Amino acid sequence: MDVSILEDLGLTRNEIKIYLALLDLGSSSAGKIIGMSHLQNSVTHRTLNSLIEKGLINFVLEGRRKIYQATNPEHFFQFMEEKKVRFEQILPELKLKQKLAEKKENAVIYRGIKGIKEIYHNLISTKAKEYNTFGGGKAVTYEVMGEFWWKNLHTRRIANKLPARQIFDETIRKFGEELKHRPLSKIRFLPQKFAQLTEIVIVGDKVGIIIFAQHPYGFLIEDKIVADSYRKQFELMWKLAKK
Repeated sequence: MDVSILEDLGLTRNEIKIYLALLDLGSSSAGKIIGMSHLQNSVTHRTLNSLIEKGLINFVLEGRRKIYQATNPEHFFQFMEEKKVRFEQILPELKLKQKLAEKKENAVIYRGIKGIKEIYHNLISTKAKEYNTFGGGKAVTYEVMGEFWWKNLHTRRIANKLPARQIFDETIRKFGEELKHRPLSKIRFLPQKFAQLTEIVIVGDKVGIIIFAQHPYGFLIEDKIVADSYRKQFELMWKLAKK
């Protein structure tokens, strides 16, 4: 029998051992349960009390002895319902904690091509006014990620109705010229000397800093102050860039 579901419901291994032992025994004193479960006397009694509190076993007194018996297994439905009700009571507080945490500074590092893809997926899925980027170059576009991947990324960005203003260097003018004829896409260019292996992406309160080295990695930062700082840098470069 796969009893892992009982662990998922919140029972400890000792509670499962004793509950199953009582199902086999029908009714029993603590002594028989100790012998069958191979648990210490103190552990057995502590666990029996825990199961009684959860309503999964009960007992009757025979003289001074307690005779224990497992309740009907269908009682687990009530047990689960009680857990659900208790969880619903604290759910508003948990959601409030999550909401407050979203306002805190947050930075995560991602590694490898899959990690880079996850950063961009997060950014283009963000509800924001604009998608701003600067940096990158020919090696990034054609060698590291591949032109097809970038075109598909912007297809998904456009589908998400996220407008973009991007600054490319002259090494990828062909790609940029094609992109700026697509919806929600404005492109400007800087001289070839600005080509680099790093791209900065600013979307809402998020900043992606992606380093396309031999082993690519990147940072995804969620912090309004940081995003506003990089956005100021982008706006200065946008004024310098040419159409």
